Amino acid sequence: MKALSTFLFVLIGFQVLAQTKITGQVRDQKGDVVPLANVILQDTYDGTSADVEGKFEFTTTETGKQILVVKFMGYKDFVKEIDVMGKTIYVDAELEEAINELSAVTISAGAFMASDEKRRTVFRAIDIATTAGATADIAGALNTLPGTQKVGESGRLFVRGGDGNETRTFIDGMVVLDAYSPAGPNTPSRGRFLPFMFKGTSFSTGGYSAEFGQALSSALALDSKDNAELTRTDIGILSVGGDIAHTQAWKGGSAAGKIQYTNIRPYFNLVEQDVDWKKMPSSLETSAAFRQHLGKSGMIKFYGNFNQTDYALYNHPIDNPQARNLYDLTNKYRYMNGFFKNVLNENWSVRGGVSYTYQQNNALAAADNIIETQKGLHAKTVLEGALSEKIELKSGVEMITRTYDQDFFLAEGADYTRGFEETVTAVFTEADVYTSNSFVTRAGARLEYNALSKDIAVDPRLSLAYKTGDNSQVSLAYGKFRQSPNDLWLRLNKELNAEKADHYILNFQHIADDRTFRAEAYYKKYNDLVKFAGDDASDLNNNGNGFAKGFELFWRDNKTVKNVDYWFSYSFLDTERNYLQFPKASVPNFASRHNFSVVYKHFIKDLKSQAGLTYSYASGRAYNNPNQVKFNDGKTPHYSDLSFNWSYLPRPYVIIHFSCTNLLGRDNIFGYEYASTPDAEGVYNGRSIRLSAPRFLFLGIFITLSKEKSINQLPSL
Repeated sequence: MKALSTFLFVLIGFQVLAQTKITGQVRDQKGDVVPLANVILQDTYDGTSADVEGKFEFTTTETGKQILVVKFMGYKDFVKEIDVMGKTIYVDAELEEAINELSAVTISAGAFMASDEKRRTVFRAIDIATTAGATADIAGALNTLPGTQKVGESGRLFVRGGDGNETRTFIDGMVVLDAYSPAGPNTPSRGRFLPFMFKGTSFSTGGYSAEFGQALSSALALDSKDNAELTRTDIGILSVGGDIAHTQAWKGGSAAGKIQYTNIRPYFNLVEQDVDWKKMPSSLETSAAFRQHLGKSGMIKFYGNFNQTDYALYNHPIDNPQARNLYDLTNKYRYMNGFFKNVLNENWSVRGGVSYTYQQNNALAAADNIIETQKGLHAKTVLEGALSEKIELKSGVEMITRTYDQDFFLAEGADYTRGFEETVTAVFTEADVYTSNSFVTRAGARLEYNALSKDIAVDPRLSLAYKTGDNSQVSLAYGKFRQSPNDLWLRLNKELNAEKADHYILNFQHIADDRTFRAEAYYKKYNDLVKFAGDDASDLNNNGNGFAKGFELFWRDNKTVKNVDYWFSYSFLDTERNYLQFPKASVPNFASRHNFSVVYKHFIKDLKSQAGLTYSYASGRAYNNPNQVKFNDGKTPHYSDLSFNWSYLPRPYVIIHFSCTNLLGRDNIFGYEYASTPDAEGVYNGRSIRLSAPRFLFLGIFITLSKEKSINQLPSL
């Protein structure tokens, strides 16, 4: 018994002597303590938790080479090999912050994201379809956001002092050469693509990625849906026509097709129009989409849009309103897009595609026939991935080739052709560098070569974003942007260089509890704008310049009032240009100093309805009156519009939708046009530019047939 006691005493003493104390402190890379971190020896039960000062201490009976691991949420694991030999070991554990995709800061300067998938977006995909006054037009909905100008007679996107030609549309990264359908005089055109096609929309009012070129003021990037989950048939009975669409879904893929016929004649016969129509507008459109997942990580998508529109009307000259000059237009449009994406490994992926645009306007002006044909091909490949946890890289190469021909067949027999062929080749690279979850830098550059002008240029892009709190951040952006001149000018002078703009942007954004606040200030400097050398429009150069500066506010709240979602936006714009035929720097006639919009949406459960109101205001726009001494000294009345829509669901799969633009019938004037020569008394006769009718009314019945009876077309109205 005595021998046993002696053995146990010796054994216990040996174990005590074999214990090793491990102590230390946990800090981050800034030197601040990290409290309550977990500290363990790998593959053992030995360890502890740091105290509130980041200090830790524990003992172990393990010996030899061991792995010490320190863990804390939001940081990478600290791993260190230590030699356990019975002596006290002190470890300074420095934790490196882990970059978390959900919590990391994002670039927000100049960008509005609308998506069904991304969190913390300020503008959702369904907003494009349900905003009153937009009538499911993408540009119409985006015109309620800050930075846009309300140019009601056009319907296009005019952004921060830029005209409608300076906003370029991309589908899955591939360019669309003309994203708007033709329209009659003083009738707003509509976008060719319906919002239900897309899972996400990125509308950038400046400072956008180096991936997007040939866009001077704005980039509208549309991401098509990856797949359809249900087989369904959609039928639309419209006050201006009808459509039918079918989607066939299978595991890993889907195909969809749609045909739509629009004939505005019955509507125009009911609602008087201030246009002398010979043949009222009608169009036939078909579209098709195919999507297929390839394995676990690959995907291909194809999309095609085919449209034909025609109308005929009589123009009445200002000098002789009784005269009738026939203008007959037939527009043929074809757009095809192929896209692929494949994951190469856990860090890298490749995507790209090809798009083709064909458009022809066959116009009969009096006895003269003018045929305008535009063709474009765009090919792009992009490699993107992570060089490390803190550095993401995107690099790519692309080529845009387009041809333009304008054939004149004149009544007197003097036929001739104008046109050009342009090829732009570009390479671009861009890196997002995360210093922490709170700070990111995006730096990139775009190298372009234009074979027509023989011009080589490098355009840098730089953006910074810093989180000032859990829900707020500030961003800065700078970039150089360029775009080839409008076809109207390039056909006359093929030696014109690209027009250029420098963007400077400061942004603050706060998103929390379903409420969003954004404030943004910007400055744009234009160079090399197209300008007339004299009175002859064919004598052109790149001596134009200009600037645009201003600030914008945006507030959105869908939390405070139950079943109510609303937002308002305000834009202040100070801009001047000395370009085209301007004799001096002046405000362009599409720019208004103040723009304001309020959008209100209310879901009324008891009535199975969603109602919406949109109010838009724009201050007066400048115009030139040749009867006045000063150039561009006129000012139009302010623009004001209150629009309304109502969607009623008598059945979950049936929707009755009604909308009315300019509910109060305000007679908005967008400018004035004048005769080219004075009358006998030396006065230039003029007339106002206004819409052909003060209101536009729309009524539609939409039926969805599918196995899931709760599916309907509300997201696409």
